[in-house]
Amino acid sequence: MSADERRRMIVQSVLPLLVEHGAGVTSSQIARAAGIGEGTVFRVFKDKDELFATCFAEALKPDQVLDAIAVIDLDQPLDDRLVEAADALSAHLQRMGALMAVMHGSGRRHEHRPGDHGDRRKESMSTMRDAMAELFEPEKDRLRLPPSQSAALFLSLLFSGRIRFSETGDEPTTMELVDVFLNGALAAA
Repeated sequence: MSADERRRMIVQSVLPLLVEHGAGVTSSQIARAAGIGEGTVFRVFKDKDELFATCFAEALKPDQVLDAIAVIDLDQPLDDRLVEAADALSAHLQRMGALMAVMHGSGRRHEHRPGDHGDRRKESMSTMRDAMAELFEPEKDRLRLPPSQSAALFLSLLFSGRIRFSETGDEPTTMELVDVFLNGALAAA
């Protein structure tokens, strides 16, 4: 196994442990989850701080959600496509939020260089918008706005709605959110 493959394998093994235990995860738990010796962990990462930073960077990547969006069948109705995508995006947000919350709660915060987080966030949002635009593309002749703008608006509604409603417990279902997005807030006459 190459060094990069070993790093990826360790990070994938550690992410669930970080969500469960926070920064208090032990070297032996890490090694056991990855199926390697403790010494191997520190031959690949200089210390836990480097490992945790790599885990944060991995959790922020949208790769998993982009893969889920890419396999959505474009022949199904738009509302079904959007529900599938919204569910995948919501799961991504929940994973990121869980990791951030537990790490913050255990006294650790993600350290980043100035500008780095914003650049990655913009790039991540841009790739998610582009993936979502592909879901709108088959309906481009019926849309009031171009697919990329429709995708940006949908993501804005989805992300802001999920964050705000999670605090009140008054969260609409994914289908309700998609229905209001596609058909508006007014009931049919």
